[in-house]
Amino acid sequence: MQAGIAADKQRQFDVAIAEFRKVTELDPDFAEGFISLGQAYMEKRDFASAIAPLKHALDVDPDSVPAHQLLGYALLAQGYAAEAIPHLERAQEKAALGIAQIQTGQLPQGVANLQAALSARPNDPDILYYFGRACGLLSKQSIDTLLAAYPDSPRAHQAMGENYFVLRNMPDAEKEYSEALRLRPDIPEVHLELGEVYAGAFQWPKAEEEFRAQAKLQPGNAEALYRLGAALLEQGKMHEARAELLRADKLMPDMPETLYSLGKAASLEGDTAAAEKEWTKLLSIEKESSLAAQAHFGLASLYRKQGKTAAEQHEMQEFQRLQTGSNPPQAPEKQESQH
Repeated sequence: MQAGIAADKQRQFDVAIAEFRKVTELDPDFAEGFISLGQAYMEKRDFASAIAPLKHALDVDPDSVPAHQLLGYALLAQGYAAEAIPHLERAQEKAALGIAQIQTGQLPQGVANLQAALSARPNDPDILYYFGRACGLLSKQSIDTLLAAYPDSPRAHQAMGENYFVLRNMPDAEKEYSEALRLRPDIPEVHLELGEVYAGAFQWPKAEEEFRAQAKLQPGNAEALYRLGAALLEQGKMHEARAELLRADKLMPDMPETLYSLGKAASLEGDTAAAEKEWTKLLSIEKESSLAAQAHFGLASLYRKQGKTAAEQHEMQEFQRLQTGSNPPQAPEKQESQH
């Protein structure tokens, strides 16, 4: 046993396996020997060979948590997710248990266990991946049930509109959202989504109408007010746009998109102090994004008009640093239409 442990520490897994196998031959009722043998196989990435000794360890000691843990992992690695679940439950291995559950179609339970695992290890790439995958599968399952059971309901049309929107099929997205609103005019989220369809097509009056309807139904929805302000801004309605954007900023302070639009509206109205304030605040929050590049460009324009050459050069340098080089510099009012 000591020779096996020493070899394992030196990552001499074949030696460790030979020594631990000898332990199991000398004492078939020594569970720890079988656990060590199984673990050595797993460290060698030979999960298939690990299963038998780990099962034997549980025959000797059915309550061994390490044996349940390792056997659960080995079975899962070999694709036996259903068989792995009871062992992972006994070991309280929430991450592996969640993975096994989503592989066996137990999506709500899988999401819950992966969320718990993510709380304990928030930066684990594997858990992040499987949690995202589980949430996506659960969402798809729910939408599929909705479409199958209630195909003509407002929510089904909304779901279809969202699918078409993701696929960039805007005519069909518009059709589905409009049908959802015909069936249920007070369904607030659809106004926002339909407004985004129109905004993407630069149909700003129609976008304004939908965002305004959303804001009327949900006056506390900061995104609706921001979208309404941005649509007004695109139509040159600066004063009205600022009012809506200020309402949005009050509800959800320091949202970078709102700050940029506020600075843009102030600049176009000639309120340079307010424009500088909003864009500077944005840059204190975001420093490397395309929105930050636009803020630097806007500030450079302000400083150029004020004759502040050094400040203008600094902002232009930052703007150029953030640009990819694939697109020529554009004024902020043109770039806003890309958001």
